[in-house]
Amino acid sequence: MKSPNQITRREFIEKAATISLIGFAAQPLMSAASPSSRKRPGPNDRIHLGLIGCGGMGRANLSNCAKYPDVVVTALCDVFDARLEAAAQTYKEAKTYTDYRQMLQQADLDAVIIATPPHWHCLQAIAACEAGKDIYLQKPMTLHLGESLAVRNAVKKHGVISQIGTQIHASENYRRVVEYIQSGKLGEIGVVRTFNVMNQTKAGAGTSAPVPVPEGLNWDMWCGPAPLRPYNRILIRDAYYHSSWMDYSGGWTPGMAPHIIDLPVWALNLDYPVNTSSSGGRWVVQDDGDAYDHHEVLWQYPKMTMTWMSSLTNSYGFDLHGQPVPRRRLGIYFHGINGTLYANYDKFEVVPEGELLKDKSPPPRSIPPSPGHEREWLDCIKSRQQPSCSVFYHIKVDVPIVLSLLSLKLGRSIRFDPATEKIVGDAEAARLAIPKYREPWKFPKEYLKG
Repeated sequence: MKSPNQITRREFIEKAATISLIGFAAQPLMSAASPSSRKRPGPNDRIHLGLIGCGGMGRANLSNCAKYPDVVVTALCDVFDARLEAAAQTYKEAKTYTDYRQMLQQADLDAVIIATPPHWHCLQAIAACEAGKDIYLQKPMTLHLGESLAVRNAVKKHGVISQIGTQIHASENYRRVVEYIQSGKLGEIGVVRTFNVMNQTKAGAGTSAPVPVPEGLNWDMWCGPAPLRPYNRILIRDAYYHSSWMDYSGGWTPGMAPHIIDLPVWALNLDYPVNTSSSGGRWVVQDDGDAYDHHEVLWQYPKMTMTWMSSLTNSYGFDLHGQPVPRRRLGIYFHGINGTLYANYDKFEVVPEGELLKDKSPPPRSIPPSPGHEREWLDCIKSRQQPSCSVFYHIKVDVPIVLSLLSLKLGRSIRFDPATEKIVGDAEAARLAIPKYREPWKFPKEYLKG
């Protein structure tokens, strides 16, 4: 399928060759919709919305926006025709594209949802910022420290509204936990323990015999700035399966930790960790992927520590285990002087330290309910106030995660200075924190300057 608004890879290369670029992706095709060329949506205006990445998560986010009368879907983009066509069947008036850079030139586009695989997030988010489009960026925000800082700085420079897709942040349960922790009832908290576990067995994500690239899939563009590897039909299936390949996801820690460590970062108002230690590896799983099947992390903050445990081969969930069958389980434990609070997405329990916590009843409710994670973003597009999970908040969630991946890669601890946002005393780690993209894509280093 190729609508009049689509551009083929050959056509793009021919056009791009005539344009002087600082970097192939750092400076996208000059946008016809510059930040000043379209009036921002007002309280009574409709928001013109686009989607980059028409898989299941992106279409769910889009549906959650499109149900409101003040939203109109005007653009869709995917490198796989089958997914693009499926989305276009629902949003028949939307223009369709196979290259996000051309889509971002669309003059009547106000904002975009970015729901591509994680290795694309940095370049696409920055390109959207440069085009003056507000962004809803699916988690993980990024995979590298340099990307985290660059996306945050691009949002700041171009004055766009941003929301990271950690929709659990909008839940009532998380609000009640934050209220409890911030009430001080648990006393001083010295450690937080977090986990996400499942049991894929040794089979992992599975194996597949080599097959040709499907018709209508631009495999080179799917891989984009990441290494160009042989096509694997398991890899592209969805976000669950992406998580078995490091280059395209960073493994399951970036996949799930953004939801889970978000709670302690919010409840304790955490800054960056000053030291990150990580261990793990690929010990049991034998599938087509290459990501770790176990990952253990210790983050040191100035007055506390936080841990993370990820397992793909055992799903024991401690107090949150439930029925003794394999399933995905997760949890967060806050250990205070007066007691322990443990929680998952749906519930929390408080276990007193005897008489030190005589009254474990919850404090009065003080955090208003969320209108919905996507609705909050839409409202903020009109008010021009950053929502609760903007990049300015979420970078405190994202940086611990990307530092844990770097620590795992190097096999040593990473020291980090929160004031300067720089790695301390490790030149190799500082160098590897800035990704090297596959040619012709270029990491936009100009955005490392805050």
